[in-house]
Amino acid sequence: MKEKTSITLSSEVLAKIDRLAGGKGSRSALIESILRRYLLERARAAINARDLEKINRAAEQLNAEAADAVAYQPAEE
Repeated sequence: MKEKTSITLSSEVLAKIDRLAGGKGSRSALIESILRRYLLERARAAINARDLEKINRAAEQLNAEAADAVAYQPAEE
């Protein structure tokens, strides 16, 4: 469902939006598309940050396990 809203933009930004939207393009459609992309990127960044935090918390244990596994590898000749 779409809802009508009002925002205030500088004439410079509005002119650039109009150029990007093109002659038959819709300002609203362009702004919505840009905002959707931005919100998706923010959500992905938050997920990536949480994943990185988990990896960093487990890094010491994971590195110890990897070192242990390498110790069992036969020496190269």
